[in-house]
Amino acid sequence: MNEDHVQAMRETGKHIRRVQTLMAEATANLTKRSIVHDESKWGPEEWPHFAEATARLRGITYGSPEYKASLDSIRPAIDHHQQNNSHHPEFWDKGVEDMTLLDLIEMLADWKAAGERHADGSLARSIEVNAERFKMPATIVAQLKNTAWELGWLPVDAKL
Repeated sequence: MNEDHVQAMRETGKHIRRVQTLMAEATANLTKRSIVHDESKWGPEEWPHFAEATARLRGITYGSPEYKASLDSIRPAIDHHQQNNSHHPEFWDKGVEDMTLLDLIEMLADWKAAGERHADGSLARSIEVNAERFKMPATIVAQLKNTAWELGWLPVDAKL
């Protein structure tokens, strides 16, 4: 092996290790987000209201008029929550367009988990409803669907 090949191997190995380090930083950020996710719900501004509404919301279809009315009944708690958690589009001036990829991943996981709390919950439906609700660009909707598909959160036929 000549010196150029040896140097190329060193540089390639250095690049691979650097990408691994950077991805570990992103993973650490996601892990931290998973630990502190929705901590504001435990505070007095939110907990009494969410505790009261949780059972009621379980039997209501996400995005339905009944669902919206139920949320409106605890609007101050919801507003506080959204203003204090960056994985909610309402946190940002431009909604999802201001969000980071890490915010979007946390939001997607939040939608998946929230859907599992409803008798007729569906991540595909949540994405569809929220795409319209938040006026999401088609590319972001596609990225959300493709990410959910890759994670096994959506069936194969849901992939774009």
